[in-house]
This record gives sequence, structure tokens and C-alpha cells, in this order.
Amino acid sequence: MKNNHFRPLLLLLTLLSLITPLMAHAYTPSPEILESRREFANDRFGIFIHWGIYSMFGQGEWYLNYGPRADEYAKAAAGFYPIGFDADQWAKAIRGSGAKYVCFTSRHHDGFSMWNTEQSDYNIVKASPFGRDVIKELSDACADNDLKLHLYYSHIDWTRPDYPRGRTGHTPDLDSTRYDWPAYRAFMDRQLTELLTNYGPIRAIWFDGWWDHDEDASPFDWQLDSQYELVHSLQPACLIGNNHHQSPFPGEDIQIFERDLPGENSAGLSGQDISPLPLETCNTMNGMWGYKLVDTNYKDSRTLIHYLVRTAGLGANLLLNIGPRPDGRLPEQALDRLRDIGQWMEKYGETIYSTDGAGFKADWGTATRLPGRTFIHLLTPESSDIFVPGELNVKRAFRYGDPTRPVNFSQKEDGIIIHLDSIPDEIDSIIELNYL
Repeated sequence: MKNNHFRPLLLLLTLLSLITPLMAHAYTPSPEILESRREFANDRFGIFIHWGIYSMFGQGEWYLNYGPRADEYAKAAAGFYPIGFDADQWAKAIRGSGAKYVCFTSRHHDGFSMWNTEQSDYNIVKASPFGRDVIKELSDACADNDLKLHLYYSHIDWTRPDYPRGRTGHTPDLDSTRYDWPAYRAFMDRQLTELLTNYGPIRAIWFDGWWDHDEDASPFDWQLDSQYELVHSLQPACLIGNNHHQSPFPGEDIQIFERDLPGENSAGLSGQDISPLPLETCNTMNGMWGYKLVDTNYKDSRTLIHYLVRTAGLGANLLLNIGPRPDGRLPEQALDRLRDIGQWMEKYGETIYSTDGAGFKADWGTATRLPGRTFIHLLTPESSDIFVPGELNVKRAFRYGDPTRPVNFSQKEDGIIIHLDSIPDEIDSIIELNYL
């Protein structure tokens, strides 16, 4: 009986043991972060750049994972001389597409750093005859062309023996028993400190690789909390995203979806719930992220514009990838797509930037919203009568950009039906709705 006397105390201690870790992981975003989140969400469109010495092999950014010895692979750096690299040309082409930011791979899973890091000689300045700091030049070009700079950073390294081996990167010449997590973690933190100290404002750090240690097969504590705190302390406005294919972790500021729109999971990487954080979906123009010689099957401009519009219709950003050639030039097919998207965005960007998503999906397309206005994007209509769901007290409907061209509609309890004269065949036929 006397043991019952202690049950309330035991219960309290149990609750505290559960709550304390949650309190330790609590994250309250700063005013600077909240402003960065707002700005990021308004941008709606960015360009991803996957570029490193893997481009020299023409086999994509995962080439080292599929058999080469790490020491032989690393020798390629001695021949990396991208004579065609021009950061300003990149920035102008990207800005011309209507994109508002660039996310560049500072260090991918092969461990080669694309800046003059003091933490390793395995970088583009010290290990290659090129001898130029790509991130410094890109940072300057982005500033000159009104683009925000985000930096991709891999948690994985397939060339360093101190990285604790996970599911990938088992190159034949590396001894996986020599790992030293404290040393490797300190190396990463020193590199992040360099990136966030020496290269001007970085609006986001885009982490990747958490998935290398599967939670079931090889559980591993990445100690993200303190690393996220480091990032936020070095640049209080710097956002953090992590491509871990999970619901967001404490300390993260954006939620990433890979090769799928939020709420979809055709690629098998995006089954997580949608959070209230700003959303971003990343996808490729062709098939690969990094340059692959035979991968010339680029999506046509219509498909890419539709993907951008559908992403905005779900309240998310599109991060569209380009893999530059080994000479540093953007592929001609990519430049063509950037020009086409830019011409479309010049006319219709108002219906994308700073908008909210429609909150519904439809076979005919999607919708975006500004205060008092809804833009109906007819992408794949199969009828001249378009049902738009929702409690819509519509005052008038007209062709976007021309209020003198009214569109007939009929009000229903659960939405409206837009009545067109014919089925549109444009890339995106946009109807604007105004409200009472």
C-alpha cells in the first residue's frame, strides 16, 4: 500500500522525462527567419545547379557510388578546367527565366568542394588547374543580378575515411572501419562556417544525405540540432531545408519534396505529410541531376511550365535542376527551356509570384490566388465547361490581362462553372475571377 503514495511522483517524473527532450528540440524561428520564409514563399521559382568533377565522367552525380575507386576518381580533379564557366552568364540566363534564386551544390556526396575551403585540399582551387573559387564568383553574380543564393551541402562523403559508412558509397579502396564521427562532424561544421562567413548572404542551406543511414537498418544520430543552431547563429536569416524525405525536423524552415508535387508520391520519395512550412519541390529538366552525356531527353517547355504552374497551385516553389557540362557551360537545351519559361513568366508571372495555392486539385489544371483575385489555369481542359470548386462569390470573370473580354459563368452552391466558347489549346489559358 505505501508504494501507492509515490505513484503521483513517479508519474510526474515520467512525464518530465518525455517532455524534456521535446523542450530541448524546441525551435522558435527568429523575426529574420520569418521574413526569409515569407520572401522564399513569394519567389515560387528557383534553379538548382548540380555541378562538380562528376560532370567530367558524363555519368551523373552518383557515378562514384557505382564502382570506381575513390582515389582514382579523385585524380579527375587534376584535369578539371571548366574554361567555359561564367557565373555572370549563368546568373543572367537564370534571371531571364523568371527564377528568383539559385541553389548550388557546394559539396556533393563525392566530397569535392566547389570553393576554396581550408578544411581539405580536395577542392576546386587547390586540386584543379582551374584554381578559381566558383562559389565566390557565383555569389557575386547572384548579387549583381538580384538572385538569392542557396547552397546544397551533402552530409555524405564517399571519399573521406572518417565518414561513418551508411547504405551508399562503399568504394573498394576505403576502409569503412576507420570512421570517426566526431572528426567528420567537426569537419562539416568548419566548412559550413566558411560558407556562411565568407560568401555574403546565403538565404538557405539545403542539406542532403540523412537517408544514407536508414532508421531501421542502420539507425544513426546525425546531431542535427546543434548543426542547425550553428547555421542560424552564423546567419540569422538563413533558412534550413533537409532532403530527408520525412516530415520536417525541429529547426527546419522549409519542407522539401523530391521529384513530386506536395501530396504526390510517384517517385517513392515524398510520402510525408505536408507541413505549414514553406514548401519546395525539386525536379530535373531531363532525367539526371548532374551532367550525363547520353541524357538529352529534356522535358519540353510546355511540360515544364505546366509543372511550375501546378507547383504554385499547391502553394509550393519549384526548384528546377540543370546539370552544367564539364566545361562549365549550361547545356543548350537547358538554355532554350530557360528562355521559353522566361518569356511565359514575363507575361504571366503575376499569376505565380507571391500567390497562394488553390487548395484543390482538378483534371483541367489548377488555380492560384492573390487577395480578391483567383487565377484559373487551364492546362489540360477536356471540356469548354470548367467546374471550379469552393465557396466562390464571383463578381466577374475575364481573360487574364484583358478585362474587356468577359467570360460567362454560372454560380453553384459548391462552386462555379466557367462557360467557354471552345476548349483552349494554349500552354495555359488563364481566367481571372474577381469577387464581390
